[in-house]
Amino acid sequence: MATTLIGLLFFFGLCGVAYRANARLQGEDRLPMQWLLPDEVILSAPRPFALAFVPALAFMSFAGLAVLSFYTRPRPGQEGMVIPSMIAIGLLFLAVQRFHLWMIERTIRRSGR
Repeated sequence: MATTLIGLLFFFGLCGVAYRANARLQGEDRLPMQWLLPDEVILSAPRPFALAFVPALAFMSFAGLAVLSFYTRPRPGQEGMVIPSMIAIGLLFLAVQRFHLWMIERTIRRSGR
């Protein structure tokens, strides 16, 4: 039960970050999704899809992890690692989303849009 709650908390947190970013980026129709090393955008997507990608990926990951935590037993000595692992994964998703938004804003500033 705790794993489900942790997953939902991180999912709603990611959705909140995406919602705020959507308000900031209202003037953009498409947002960059992939870059080459010298800041060349190689893939862009419509704004709603680009901002919803990380929360959707996190939701699928947390759902899978929650199901696994219900139906599989940890190895001996690892019983107390499920919740810290979920928290670490959630923090990693938040960091990835913040990095993606930073790259988007950096690209938009450089292109002068």
